[in-house]
Amino acid sequence: MTQTDSQFAVLGFVGGVGSGKSTLSRMLAEKLSIPRIDGDELGHQVLKLKSVRDQLTAIFGSEILNEQGEIDRPALGKQVWGEDNPAIQNRIQLEKIVHPEIKDLMQQQIDSAREQGARGILLDAAVMLETGWGHVCDKIVFVETSQKQRLQNVTESRNWTMEQLQKREQSQWSLEEKQRHCDVTIDNSGPLEDSFQQLLNYVERTFGWS
Repeated sequence: MTQTDSQFAVLGFVGGVGSGKSTLSRMLAEKLSIPRIDGDELGHQVLKLKSVRDQLTAIFGSEILNEQGEIDRPALGKQVWGEDNPAIQNRIQLEKIVHPEIKDLMQQQIDSAREQGARGILLDAAVMLETGWGHVCDKIVFVETSQKQRLQNVTESRNWTMEQLQKREQSQWSLEEKQRHCDVTIDNSGPLEDSFQQLLNYVERTFGWS
């Protein structure tokens, strides 16, 4: 892609769980008034669809529903996160149902932003590369953070343990593999303002966003 601000661009964000990619993408969206797609939020929306709920309960049973009859994410998570064969097979079935729905919503938001004259859109999706969604991005940012920092982040924000972090990361590509498929690495091991300045410098240099 040519470095010009006259073209609509999609900038993707990936990294380890708890790397700070969502924080940085939110900061950039706010700073530059650029729309942002939150992959986790799309996942929440998809799980509320009746067609999805019906398919998942047919596979996993009513124990994945809460008292309101909605998908209970922690209950579903217990069946799909892990590296034992049943968990892997359950995750494959889950992804076959939810990923196409997420992709449709994602594409709708990209198309809408383009039609409304936005200069671009940010895509924050944890499994962007694993699902093949990366092809919609003009550039992809890898946010790098130490495992110690990532564990601290998910402990504070999600009350996770090291085991939970490892299970989630084992279900994704290795960090090295993700990084190889990205265009730039943002070092998020230091002060957040320093990481954000790296990101600002990159998007101004690459897309003319400022």
